Amino acid sequence: MTDLTAAQIRAARALLDWTQPKLAEAAKLSVPTVRRMESERGPASSTPANVEAVRRALEEAGVIFLESGASKAGGAGVRLKRGSGSYPSDE
Repeated sequence: MTDLTAAQIRAARALLDWTQPKLAEAAKLSVPTVRRMESERGPASSTPANVEAVRRALEEAGVIFLESGASKAGGAGVRLKRGSGSYPSDE
């Protein structure tokens, strides 16, 4: 997958019901860094290492990142793995 967008990070955090401080802790980054990454339009603005740290933290919590064009609807997005987060599992 290519770069994460600021909107994907915000949406992933919302799916997990995580605050910016919670994401910063999970990614081992500062809260201002997370805030800056989420404030942009388009690709998240940070170093490749910081973007990867955020991606890894969110994926470990159950987020799946969808590339632009991954569905007929078009744009990049996020979803939760089955049984992740606060949603009940079908299993």
